Amino acid sequence: MTAAVFDHNGPWTEEEYLALGETQQRVELFDGSLHVTPAPTPRHQRISRKLGNILEAAAEAVGLELLEAVNVRLRPGRIPIPDLVVTEPVDLDELIIEADAVRLVCEIISPSNAATDKVLKMHYYAAAGIEWYLLVAQETGSLRPYRRRGGHYTEQSVAKRGEVLELSDPVRATIRPEDLVS
Repeated sequence: MTAAVFDHNGPWTEEEYLALGETQQRVELFDGSLHVTPAPTPRHQRISRKLGNILEAAAEAVGLELLEAVNVRLRPGRIPIPDLVVTEPVDLDELIIEADAVRLVCEIISPSNAATDKVLKMHYYAAAGIEWYLLVAQETGSLRPYRRRGGHYTEQSVAKRGEVLELSDPVRATIRPEDLVS
């Protein structure tokens, strides 16, 4: 994609955003503005794959889907691309997954996007009613599950190297941080 594609006057509409199609960058829409990040690092992608493998088996066991890097509409004009999502069964040919189908959203924190994942997206996901938010630190693999309480998330636990995260909702899974980053 060339920079000319992003030469745009005024706020972006959802239709204009979707018309961009697939890109090498991760392009997200937040209230009329595009948020563009480069493709993830190999470390990020390895963590995503390893965690996705664990969550996929757990999701399938309870009739849910695990999807990677898909458009999630939190509300009209607000479409992030989370690293992983656990959803109800959805139409796999649709461009967008609606927030009300998402049971858990996961972001793998990179140094370049830490503030976005820890503040902006956390707020947006909670406001959209997504029950569970899982943050993974890329350097250490530490896992922090958050559960929505009202309009915000509260941290449920922290699992660091040598510890285990036992998820029981929305899926049952045992995750060891060292298995993600080793």
